[in-house]
Amino acid sequence: MEFATKCIHEIGASDATGTCLGALDAWLVICGIKTLPLRMEQHQKNAFTIAKWLQKQPRVQYVLYPGLENHPGYEINKAQTTGFGGMISFAVDNAETALQILEGVKLIKFAESLGGTESLITYPIRQTHTDLTAEECAEKGITDCLLRFSTGIEATQDLIDDLAQAFTAVE
Repeated sequence: MEFATKCIHEIGASDATGTCLGALDAWLVICGIKTLPLRMEQHQKNAFTIAKWLQKQPRVQYVLYPGLENHPGYEINKAQTTGFGGMISFAVDNAETALQILEGVKLIKFAESLGGTESLITYPIRQTHTDLTAEECAEKGITDCLLRFSTGIEATQDLIDDLAQAFTAVE
C-alpha cells in the first residue's frame, strides 16, 4: 500500500486513472466468457484433427501440437491441463511450398494475430520473429519452412478442405 500511495503522489492522481474496464469492454468480456468453453472445445477439436491430417501430408516435414503423443511436452501437458489448445506449428519441405500455401488458403486468413474465432496462419520468419538474428531463429527452429496455424471455430472439414486445396495447388 505504501508503494502505491507513493506512486500516486509522485505521478499525480490524475495520471493514475483508467485502471478499470470501460462499460463496453466489461460487457464484451462478459459476453465472451459465457461461450469460452464451447469455443475452446471447437479450437481443440479442430487443432487435433488438423494436426493428425497434416502428419499424413507428403510435403510436411513435422507437426508440433501438444495434443499429439509424439510431442515432447505431451505427458506434462496432459498431466497439467484439461486440453491442448488450438495452436499448431508445422514445417513443409521448402520455403516455396510455405509461400504457396500462404497464398493458396482461402477460408484460412494469412495474418499475424492468433487465437481468435477465425482460423489464421502466419509465417514466423517474416512476421513474428523478424527481430531475431538468423542464428537465434535457427536455435529456435524458426525457418523459412515453418508455418503457425491458429485454428478457429469453423467446421473442421472446411478447414481441412481449404488446406488440402492449398497443398494440391503447390507446384
